[in-house]
Amino acid sequence: MHIRDATAADWPAIWPFFRAIAAAGDTYTYPRDIGEERARSSWMPAGRRRTVVATAEDGTVLGTAKLEPNHQGPAAHIANASFMVAPEHAGHGAGRALGEHVLRLARAEGYRAMQFNAVVETNTKAVALWRSLGFEIVATLPEGFHHPVKGYVGLHIMYRLL
Repeated sequence: MHIRDATAADWPAIWPFFRAIAAAGDTYTYPRDIGEERARSSWMPAGRRRTVVATAEDGTVLGTAKLEPNHQGPAAHIANASFMVAPEHAGHGAGRALGEHVLRLARAEGYRAMQFNAVVETNTKAVALWRSLGFEIVATLPEGFHHPVKGYVGLHIMYRLL
């Protein structure tokens, strides 16, 4: 597996799994019917933001992550990141590799901590992964997420120092 900065040429490989993950409505706060242009501009923004992809040896995009400031001004030293792994490649280490890579990248870019604003509490695999990488749940917004099957569930705010 190789992780590198994403380019515009990667978007056609990202969009199908981005669309499927958003449409499922069980792990992300994106609208379930998000359009491609809005998704692309959200996932691959310019400025002090980075998007990376994890690829297989043959170049297949396995997953992606974006890193950006969580806040502005005097709180811009806190990073935020988001991760998506193509469902057909889940469970093979791409999420962990992307998480470890983004943590290193955030430290190298001078961030002092990372905060995830909305980890759906029923997304137990993600919660376990982030805990294993040193994140802790600092708060949970009760009923902050409307899961399509489980109804209203909590949204965790997770945090770790870098």
